[in-house]
Amino acid sequence: MTASDASWPQAAVPAKKQKMKAGTLLRHQQRWGWAFLAPWIFGFLVFTAVPMAASIIFSFTDYTLTKPGEIEFIGLENYQQLTTDPRVDDALWATLKFSMIALPLSVILPLGLASLLNSKDLFGQKIFRTLFYMPYMIPVVSGVYIWAGVLNPETGWINRFMELFGITGPDWLNSTTWIYPALNVIGVWGIGNAMLYTLASMQGVPTELYEAARVDGAGKVGTFRHITIPMISPVIFYNLVLSVIGLFKYFDIPFILKKGSGDPAGTTMFFNLHLYKTAFLYQEMGYASTLAWLLFGMAFAATVLLFVTARYWVYYASGENF
Repeated sequence: MTASDASWPQAAVPAKKQKMKAGTLLRHQQRWGWAFLAPWIFGFLVFTAVPMAASIIFSFTDYTLTKPGEIEFIGLENYQQLTTDPRVDDALWATLKFSMIALPLSVILPLGLASLLNSKDLFGQKIFRTLFYMPYMIPVVSGVYIWAGVLNPETGWINRFMELFGITGPDWLNSTTWIYPALNVIGVWGIGNAMLYTLASMQGVPTELYEAARVDGAGKVGTFRHITIPMISPVIFYNLVLSVIGLFKYFDIPFILKKGSGDPAGTTMFFNLHLYKTAFLYQEMGYASTLAWLLFGMAFAATVLLFVTARYWVYYASGENF
């Protein structure tokens, strides 16, 4: 036996001990990790997973709140009713018409405001950033009632301002023509959060790219189009996904303004509001569960479609796409 052979077991023992110690430390970290995750897992199971499982079971029954002990399995009748229920078609159409205005605004306005506030030529940048973000902190109910007064056809200051130029303002909240613009005006009140993280993404674009573009003779429009937009496209995509999901569950503003009546002439009877009334006003929990899964399916399909198209226009610095 050589000297090197004799020393091999002694050298291997510390390495083995180190490996065992590392394994113990890893298990200790894993236990603490599960301990910190346990409250979230418990909340997810109790408040999300179990209600979802219950709703899909209810969707195959005629369960109503007034007759909890008379549940019957009816198979696909609730799903068949979706294809013949005119209220579903009206609610989807109202949601679609509103989305045709709201979706572009939810993407373009934060982008435009962020570009303006990112300009070095703008005086008082920090003040404007604060002013644009502050409305986002106001509770929805308070904001809606404020706007109900602002858009009042008799006393609202928007119509009063229009009267100075000899223009008679519309009845914003009671006209089938103006209700969607009015709702979008109220929605613009809360774009401060989207504007803020769009602004943060713009400030993260490497300045070397802008310097190289100026050397090549690119103007402001070309720089914005070919550098800024591609570099912040992940944030634009994120905002777009959130906006699409938010439009599917649009509920609080029309519910507060019109108390869930759908006025004027059913234009504010959005799909999520129709689902709410079916469940808690008409107490048809089985059919409401079916509506909920239809809503989930539509939102999921739209989100998947966005992720599929993202590979063609969303740029990641790492070069990775979905």
